[in-house]
Amino acid sequence: MSRARLLLYLIPMCVHAQDFKKADAFLKQYCAGCHQPKSALGGFDVSIMTEASFNERPRLWSKALSRVREHEMPPVNAAKPPLEERESFTAFVDKSLRTAACGDGIQAARALTKRLNRAEFGATVGHLLNIHVNAGAALPNEGAGGEGFDNAAETLFLSPVHAEKYLDAAKIAMDYAMSDPRSRAVFLPAEPGEGISPEEAARKVIALNLPRAFRRGVTDAEIEKYMAYFRRSQKKGDSFRTSISYALQAVLISPNFLFRIEEPNTSTEPRLVPDYQMASRLSYFLWGSMPDDTLLDLAKAGKLQDPEVLKTEVQRMLKAEKTREFAENFVEQWLNTRELGRDIKPDEKLFPEYYDQETTSGIRYEPILFFQEIIQNDLSLLELIDSNWTVMSNKLQKFYGHAATKGLRQQPRRVDLPASAGYRGGLLGMTAILAVTSMPTRTSPVLRGKWIMDAMLGTPAPPPPPNVPGLDTAHKEGAAPKSIRERLEQHRQNPNCAGCHNRIDPWGFALENFDVMGKWRTEDMGAPVDAKSKLPDGTVIEGVQGLKNLLMERKDLVIRNLTSKMMGYALGRSLTLEDYCAVDAIVEKLKKERYSSQALIREIVLSTPFRYQAGEGAKPQVSSATKREATK
Repeated sequence: MSRARLLLYLIPMCVHAQDFKKADAFLKQYCAGCHQPKSALGGFDVSIMTEASFNERPRLWSKALSRVREHEMPPVNAAKPPLEERESFTAFVDKSLRTAACGDGIQAARALTKRLNRAEFGATVGHLLNIHVNAGAALPNEGAGGEGFDNAAETLFLSPVHAEKYLDAAKIAMDYAMSDPRSRAVFLPAEPGEGISPEEAARKVIALNLPRAFRRGVTDAEIEKYMAYFRRSQKKGDSFRTSISYALQAVLISPNFLFRIEEPNTSTEPRLVPDYQMASRLSYFLWGSMPDDTLLDLAKAGKLQDPEVLKTEVQRMLKAEKTREFAENFVEQWLNTRELGRDIKPDEKLFPEYYDQETTSGIRYEPILFFQEIIQNDLSLLELIDSNWTVMSNKLQKFYGHAATKGLRQQPRRVDLPASAGYRGGLLGMTAILAVTSMPTRTSPVLRGKWIMDAMLGTPAPPPPPNVPGLDTAHKEGAAPKSIRERLEQHRQNPNCAGCHNRIDPWGFALENFDVMGKWRTEDMGAPVDAKSKLPDGTVIEGVQGLKNLLMERKDLVIRNLTSKMMGYALGRSLTLEDYCAVDAIVEKLKKERYSSQALIREIVLSTPFRYQAGEGAKPQVSSATKREATK
């Protein structure tokens, strides 16, 4: 018996018997009434959920985990388990599923075909044609999928609306490109002139741009296909530029441009991702755009399957200014700050300073540029929790009330924080995060607590039970104004609310010294701010610095969550249970490298899920149990 198969055989034996007995008792008490063999609602039979079934029926356990974790089960009219029992059950199932999934080693996933999302389309067209307008601005917004990102393959379908908008975007992009001499110098290498016929010039233009647009080598037949568009326009009497623009518009709406198409692995064994597809995996991960000439040349030479070449390329790519697009796309979705200024806005009458254009821009870009600074300079990922610096302009510095830094202008740059403003260091002191986790007129320890549990710790809070009154209606009308803390204390008197709020609120209370706009305060509604709190396990948090200290103590949870988020973003899909084996391996390496930010990027690129494709005959993988749709 091979080592992998031996591990697979031993896994059920290694599951702690006492823990399984508790899980089995949970199922019998809260689930068996509706899910017994003779009356298994929805075909869900708890009698077959044995210790061995973590290997044999992982989808069954994954579905149960999702429904119990999301409080969908037990149903509304059934007896409810105490929160501690529910969490004990879900923690055990989650750990057991991951242990089973990792028993036969880290696995690759099958090749995916993915449409360029709105941001990727705009960036790719911009780099291809060297235009400085966003050609994707009018495209529909993408929905989040995967690990919460809009580049997830499972959400990137092509609707009739998309098709129409892509046609319009391609025409607009070519009109801009043709009117700008700097753009023409990049994509238009030849025009009819003395000794060069329109046919010859057009062939040179298409032969240059087609491999770049399709992000791979092209055939003579493919070049000829787009020459036919050129000739069709010429027959109508159009000018050379109009005709070549028509041909290139056809390129920009081709499936080979709009989709990242990976060749399927028809064998039963995993294989390394082919070179051209690896070039695209790298570029859309780290730049959110097409591969540059260096990557395409390496792909053509067959060198992008070499780990040492990949390491060198990661270092090179992280120095490029194009990492700004990676930082912006990843950070705003990971931290949910993209919603600030869209669906979430501070009250304009109470907080007019937010609506100054320079201040708004500085607030939005602070976490983005902070993250980019960490990545480009290979700083520790722990700086995300706490740091003695940030990135700001003179306007944002003034907004925060800090003493002016010599030489600081409108362009943001790294600034050391004064000792008196140490509370500002790291993500938790940034207005973008504090405002997006507030209500328009007041702070919200609940939203801030949920944000910390989800974005930082990767332990999202369950959804609220139905028919629970909101905070504003949870106190008697006509009562004297109360602080947010006092109102939440009254809200928690509802037993349906207490369990979750006891978990969520302490994290948020630690940030109560920050107002809606992230400015420091010592009073709320005339009463001193109380930023001290206690977690259900008895851990006391003393304000924002105490919160940072606690997150440092639990740094491996923070880093594991960040790693899983970035892995999902890099792969552009939901993580499977097998992917979490790679996540765990990466976290162990990061510990040894002092949580180096570039080590995180490098290890994701070198990981099995990123570098390999599973064969067509490989067993199907189970998506992360935290994603309900992936377990149906």
